[in-house]
Amino acid sequence: MKPYSNFAQIQHELLTGTTSCEKLVSDCLSNIDNKKHLNAFLSVYREEALLCAQEVDRKIKNKTAGKLAGLVVGIKDVLCYKDHPLQAGSKILNGFHSQFNATAVQRLLDQDAIIIGRQNCDEFAMGSSNENSAFGPVLNDIDNSRVPGGSSGGSAVAVMANMCHVSIGSDTGGSVRQPAAFCGIVGLKPTYSRISRHGLVAYGSSFDCIGVFSKNIEDVALVLEVIAGEDEFDGTVSQREVPAYLTEPSPEKKFKVAYMSDTLDSPALQPAIRTAIKKKIEQLKEHGHQVDPISFPLNEYVLPTYYILATAEASSNLSRFDGVRYGYRSTNANNLESLYKKTRAEGFGKEVQRRILLGTFVLSASYYDAYYSKAQKVRRMIRNELKTIFKSYDFILTPTTPTTAFRLGTHSENPVEMYLADLFSVQANVAGIPGISLPCGIDEGGLPIGIQLMADDFEEEKLFQFSKILMNLA
Repeated sequence: MKPYSNFAQIQHELLTGTTSCEKLVSDCLSNIDNKKHLNAFLSVYREEALLCAQEVDRKIKNKTAGKLAGLVVGIKDVLCYKDHPLQAGSKILNGFHSQFNATAVQRLLDQDAIIIGRQNCDEFAMGSSNENSAFGPVLNDIDNSRVPGGSSGGSAVAVMANMCHVSIGSDTGGSVRQPAAFCGIVGLKPTYSRISRHGLVAYGSSFDCIGVFSKNIEDVALVLEVIAGEDEFDGTVSQREVPAYLTEPSPEKKFKVAYMSDTLDSPALQPAIRTAIKKKIEQLKEHGHQVDPISFPLNEYVLPTYYILATAEASSNLSRFDGVRYGYRSTNANNLESLYKKTRAEGFGKEVQRRILLGTFVLSASYYDAYYSKAQKVRRMIRNELKTIFKSYDFILTPTTPTTAFRLGTHSENPVEMYLADLFSVQANVAGIPGISLPCGIDEGGLPIGIQLMADDFEEEKLFQFSKILMNLA
């Protein structure tokens, strides 16, 4: 596949006849075949994508094509695509096919994007390494002994390995930004409610966000512009107008950035990441931006707050998977109660079972006030504290992850170690604010480092502007 810097370059070649949608899809399919061992895709819509490409080529010729004509997209296995398989990386949804399109998927199709396949992920988006999938782990393309991050590992690897131009994933506690960091690409989690969740398999409903992967800022901004906005099928989606995100900042514009000194001082932070982040901070200062250290007093409460509330919501959301209506059904049951128990015990993986049990525990009558109710209060305090920071600063800067991509199996036996991989990413989900991970060099082993920017609610346009500045720093 020819390396394109962004989708605008692809569109230019499509309009001049230098390439075609069919050629673009064929190149992506070739890469998928050549890198099948990475296990990034669960389904590849080969013939369908080629036929769609031919149709889009005709539309381009007739000047009736949508703004995403020629963009090859992969979708994480948690998004509904009508008449196509949907399993959320789980055995419990064996044989299930979507009966409708997720709003985000429909809006991509309406603008002539070409969906090439369904991408592997941690089961029900629960994981930080993509080792929890019922279909086996996804491998990092840079080093196949390393994880790609999770839960949207297949989506990140597909972009990283040129199997598609853009991937659509989901981010509940860092599931777009963390794999983006591990794979050296761009990953956006927008403001909560910016994109409709209609057709997204629910994990933690007050945390879940649809996110976007690409190798550049421009394509992420363009896709967000297409899929964001109000939706009659989702009562929680924002009614705010969607702006034109592809705007350039004034060269004279200088931003005020806060970085959390406690994240850089954390003993959990890999030294190479600390060095890379500090270098970016110095470069920003040299270019006239104000960059100040701040302390966030509630930092130690962010991760436990997330895991209490997200598991509580998961236990509620996943109760619908019972073997009665669709998906996997145990053949070892002899009454309704045993059908529920055996179906869930056999259909759900160990990590999903663990989180359901944790969530059920914190929601139980004896512990509701001690855990769930208290965590909701702390969540409000965290959001208020961040909103106060944004009164003085445009952005908050942190590492995306404590380490670069770790080896397969490293944390599988210790869930707490795995949860710590989300140490810096869950904050944006707890508060509902937008966050983006950008490539920030490599460590001594050649593994990508990610830097994270967070902004105030619905300030994605400004986030994209500053992200371009940050990525262009020498």
